[in-house]
Amino acid sequence: MERQVIYADLNLSRDSGLESSSAPQNVCQGPPWHKFALKLGCAGITLLSLAVIWLSISVIFLRQKLSIEETSMDVPESRNETTERPALLKCPTNWHPFQDKCLFFYNSYKHWNESLADCSTKESSLLLIQDNEELRLIQNLIDSGGIIFWIGLNFSLPEENWKWINGSFLSSEILPITGVAGENNCVSISKTQMLSEPCDSENKWICQKNLKPVRNKVYSAS
Repeated sequence: MERQVIYADLNLSRDSGLESSSAPQNVCQGPPWHKFALKLGCAGITLLSLAVIWLSISVIFLRQKLSIEETSMDVPESRNETTERPALLKCPTNWHPFQDKCLFFYNSYKHWNESLADCSTKESSLLLIQDNEELRLIQNLIDSGGIIFWIGLNFSLPEENWKWINGSFLSSEILPITGVAGENNCVSISKTQMLSEPCDSENKWICQKNLKPVRNKVYSAS
C-alpha cells in the first residue's frame, strides 16, 4: 500500500515573527527636553566635581602655608640682633628707692621756696605723701627726731586749706599737722610729726622722683 504525501503551502509573512515580538526600545531616545535635561545634569555634575577638587587643593595649600609660617616663628633667625629685656626700675646715684619712687634727703638748709626750686632743677619735686602709712615709713628713714625736712605742702590762701604742689588738697583727718594753718606757712616732717612753720624758715628738704626704667640690650649669637 503506497503512502500518500500531502504537501501544504504555508504562507508566512516575513514580518510576522517580528511583529509578534516587541523590539527593545533605545533608552537614549526620547523627547528633546529630556535630552536637554540629561545634558544639563551632566554639566552640573562636572562643574560640582571641579569645584570640590579646587576647594580641596585650596585647603591643602592653606594648611601648608600656615605650617610654614608657624615653623618660621618658632625657629629664630641665625644672625646677630639685639633684643631688650623687661624694663628694670632704678634710682639715680645717691637716691634712695622707696616704693614706686626715689628719695633724696638733703643735709643743707634752705627756705621752702628755695627747696622747691632746687628739686625742680634736678627733675624732681618736693616730697608728696599719700597717707599715714607712707608718712610712717618715711619717718623711719629719718635719723633723729630733732631734724626736720620740707615737703611739698603749703597753705593756700584763696582756698584757706593745705595744698600739695601737684594741686590736690590735704585731708587733715589722714595727715594731721601740728601748728598754725595760715598765710605763708609750709609743712615739714620730723621723725615723729608733721609741722607747720613759716615758709622762710631754713630746713633740710626731701626731693622725690619716679623710678627710672632701664632697658638692657641683649645681643644674640650668630
